[in-house]
Amino acid sequence: MKTVNMHEAKTSLSGLVRDVRSGAEREIVIAIDGNPVARLVPYGSPPPRPLGMDHGMVVIAEDFDAPNGDIAAAFEGH
Repeated sequence: MKTVNMHEAKTSLSGLVRDVRSGAEREIVIAIDGNPVARLVPYGSPPPRPLGMDHGMVVIAEDFDAPNGDIAAAFEGH
């Protein structure tokens, strides 16, 4: 992993991208005042999202779509 400061990243962006694209560097960390703030990595497919990981977290009432007289009256101006 290579670390560069923001000034170097701005002046040599093409070369840094070339290094990451070719595989010469797996990732390049860009720092400001010595603190890492960004990573330059090769673009790829995002990792697959696991299906069903929120299963059971949302509960929908049996009558959620039942007619509600108060709401209907408000829309109809009664």
